[in-house]
Amino acid sequence: MTIRRAQADDLPVLQDIERAAGRCFRGIGMPEIADDEPLPLEELARYQRAGLAWVAVGEANVPVAYLIADRVDGNSHIEQVSVHPDSARCGIGRSLLDHLADRAAADGVPALTLTTFADVPWNAPYYARCGFQPLDGRRAGPRLREIRAREAADGLDRWPRLCMIRAL
Repeated sequence: MTIRRAQADDLPVLQDIERAAGRCFRGIGMPEIADDEPLPLEELARYQRAGLAWVAVGEANVPVAYLIADRVDGNSHIEQVSVHPDSARCGIGRSLLDHLADRAAADGVPALTLTTFADVPWNAPYYARCGFQPLDGRRAGPRLREIRAREAADGLDRWPRLCMIRAL
């Protein structure tokens, strides 16, 4: 598996990966998440042009996973990381997280942050195994609190959510 920057022609594949990965939520009683549409191509393109989108590709150079990030409160914030179910449980997601951590540390960024579902096995428990710790909402910066407020307004708080941080 190789990790590289996402290219413009990868973006529709990223949407396909997100749809496929999302289907796993149906089996745990979260059909609304399973049916949620991926980010629009225009928004994915914004991350791609900014150099904030990476893909994991196999021998055919076709993405099987991706990560997009942003700068939030001085940290690298993971907006989305998804692995196609056909490539899951191979360490690809962790490799993408470590790739971002290495890049962020080289740039002097102090931490990675994300928001996630607390009780979904491939969300908070997985991120904890990857070195993330829960971040008390009172210690979160203003933009991270804005992200959580937007998630709540979008109805995501029907299921427990939390912020997490990984110091670099």
